[in-house]
Amino acid sequence: MKTRFRHGWVAAAAIVALAAPLGPALLGAKPDPGAPAYDAHGNLLQPQDYAWREWVHIGTPLTPNSLNPPVAPFPEFHNVYIRPSDLQHYAETGTFRDGTMLIKELASVGSTKALSGNGFFEGEFIGLEATVKDSRRFPGEPGNWAYFTFSHEKPPYPRIAKQQPTAACNACHQQGTQAGAAKDFVFVSYYPVLRAADR
Repeated sequence: MKTRFRHGWVAAAAIVALAAPLGPALLGAKPDPGAPAYDAHGNLLQPQDYAWREWVHIGTPLTPNSLNPPVAPFPEFHNVYIRPSDLQHYAETGTFRDGTMLIKELASVGSTKALSGNGFFEGEFIGLEATVKDSRRFPGEPGNWAYFTFSHEKPPYPRIAKQQPTAACNACHQQGTQAGAAKDFVFVSYYPVLRAADR
């Protein structure tokens, strides 16, 4: 009996050892597509194959130079995307969970005329940025959000992005939260998809 018991534990341990390298799906955990990934130095890895373009597009703020003379701080289109699972969690709880990632792909202002009338229309992609909320990885950052810039140039974008200093990005989001324009450092008031999910 003792021998059979001991052999049973050995067999179980062997199964776990074989299953572990095969990933969480085999062990019963659901995979999380597009979850933030980092290299050994803490740099954020760019999602492969422009995957964010298949996520949920939550909005495209624009503050053009013509409305902010002589030069706007952010004159380009900001196409902002969120992972579907992160949006689902926000819709269910009203909070951004650990691991939430937002991608911002920048586009230049192209034509200001179209068959439908005058306006502002997107030109070319000119940059990629991201923000990630993670209380374990970024415990010292306000709201546990960290900000990353891959490039302010046309694609292809660099594979990795270094974390930006707190004052470079987080300070503005902190002011927005205090002013009521942002919720947990995300400018929810500018994104109708998030506003609708929060009702």
